[in-house]
Amino acid sequence: MLELAGIIILGILAQWVAWKFKIPAILPLILIGLLVGPIAAEFLSEDGAKWIEPIWNNEKQKGLFPGESLYYFVSLAISIILFEGGLTLKRSEIKNVGPVITKLITLGSTITFFGAGIAAHFIFGLGLELSFLFSGLIIVTGPTVITPILRNIPLKKDISTVLKWEGILIDPIGALVAVLVFEFISVEGDSGFTKTALIEFGKIILFGTTFGFTFAHALAFAINKKFIPHYLLNVVSLSVVLLVFVESEIFAHESGLLAVVVMGMVLGNGKLENIKELLYFKESLSVLLISILFILLAANINMEDLMLLYNWKTAVLFLVVVFIIRPIGVFLSTHKSKLQTNEKLFISWVGPRGIVAAGIASLFGSKLMKQGVEGAEYITPLVFMIVLGTVLLNATTARLFAKLVGVFLTKSDGILIVGASKVSRLLGHYLETNGRHVVLIDSNQNNIEKAQELGLEAINTDIYSNTLTDNIELNDVGYLMAMTGNTSINKYAIDKFGAEFGENGSFRLVTREEMLDENNNPKEGLFSHTDDYNTLTALTLKYPSIQEIAINDKAHYKSLIEITNKDKDIIPLFIKDKDSELKIISSYNMEVEEIGEDWKLVYLGKPFDIEETEV
Repeated sequence: MLELAGIIILGILAQWVAWKFKIPAILPLILIGLLVGPIAAEFLSEDGAKWIEPIWNNEKQKGLFPGESLYYFVSLAISIILFEGGLTLKRSEIKNVGPVITKLITLGSTITFFGAGIAAHFIFGLGLELSFLFSGLIIVTGPTVITPILRNIPLKKDISTVLKWEGILIDPIGALVAVLVFEFISVEGDSGFTKTALIEFGKIILFGTTFGFTFAHALAFAINKKFIPHYLLNVVSLSVVLLVFVESEIFAHESGLLAVVVMGMVLGNGKLENIKELLYFKESLSVLLISILFILLAANINMEDLMLLYNWKTAVLFLVVVFIIRPIGVFLSTHKSKLQTNEKLFISWVGPRGIVAAGIASLFGSKLMKQGVEGAEYITPLVFMIVLGTVLLNATTARLFAKLVGVFLTKSDGILIVGASKVSRLLGHYLETNGRHVVLIDSNQNNIEKAQELGLEAINTDIYSNTLTDNIELNDVGYLMAMTGNTSINKYAIDKFGAEFGENGSFRLVTREEMLDENNNPKEGLFSHTDDYNTLTALTLKYPSIQEIAINDKAHYKSLIEITNKDKDIIPLFIKDKDSELKIISSYNMEVEEIGEDWKLVYLGKPFDIEETEV
């Protein structure tokens, strides 16, 4: 009981440490597992026992899982994690992410698969089948390891987009490749390389894809037809995933993982009304499972397994994978793209392997060792070495390397607008046409669709969720503008995201009470102290365009502001200099330090009367 509680407590503690220090959770999880497992047994325990013994040890009368129970638990946990990965893979995203990302997940993966496989074969002397299983496992990067590393590195949106979508799309693809290679090894090991082996391999693919496809459509039909009550939706979905895994295994041994990946991919691309709820539930469950799983897997490694890597071959293989194969894959995949050489170098540098690689490696390694496959003992420690090495390398050097190659943005001038109403869309479109990276967020899907029709980047999300903090494509955002009609949401956005997305300025619309009280003008007030959401919306409906007028000097600017105070059909928004740089006007202080040549006042409303503006 103490060990079970300890695993959960240590796992959640590791997740908190990862969140606090903005590092991938897999790093503290595996380190804790190694500490309570092989390190404790070798150096800390008087009786040579592990503090947490995953498998029952008859000699020491200690352990959590008797017989093959650990293997069954790992199999089921990995199936749920892979199902969640499949849910995130969208056909539309593959089409829209561009040729660079498409090539990275196809050509880049192929180069990694064959390059790392050949390297493992010649450096460690592993058989070709095991070498290519190893290379299939290290194809995946994964958003769970890339996001924490890049979260606080301001980069151009193109670089963040490439790394983010490579991680998301390659996770289930890499898992699928590894599953297929493993299944081929298992079939060959049972039957030899014969016609029978190929038939068995075909059965695995047939039953895996058929079960996954069929049950995905059945579950989607049941959910959409309301056959499942809302409060049972998540647990029924979980039970169906486990059912698919087990049933597929019964009909074709080793086809379960393929089935759940296919099931997730089909559901993720179908018309499922409750897909968001399903994703949130699976994400929470995956966090718990990952926390338990990787402490168990790392603790199950023995010191003898680690000693297999204590030689020069390990360092050579790591260097080849990280500094030769990854750059070759990236540079060939980005050939003739718009990415600059320094951007390609940074993408080459950032390739941390993640949770799927480590989890499946432990599962497959233990299975192959039970089958007596020669060299199988190398699979788990080799993959763990690549995972830990790449995560440590990227977590400690990514920021420095970004500065070294010149992709680190010294100025974060992107703008996050909370609320995608007509006013926000009008402002976002103006800012976008003036060279600013603009992102609108709203929980109203209709507003999001209208923003996207204008070519704006818009995200349908709840301001109270943590979705935004994991979005590395917002790393260049330095301004926050809260522009919803809800005062509480605007204030909450400033409080929650001001430090992260508003380092250059966090602003919100004034409230009705603040607008009517001259002495209550907040420092984060946006545009005008006499205009709130309602007046901005009404003026946008009356004059749906943004105007510019030249400013001659400070006196001229002051006279224009005086006119806007009297005329309710004009609201000042920005100051625009000769280089088209924009400065947001604050309701708290509408003064400007300087007015240069060819500067302009940007405003919402009717055109100025030229005669009225002369000074």
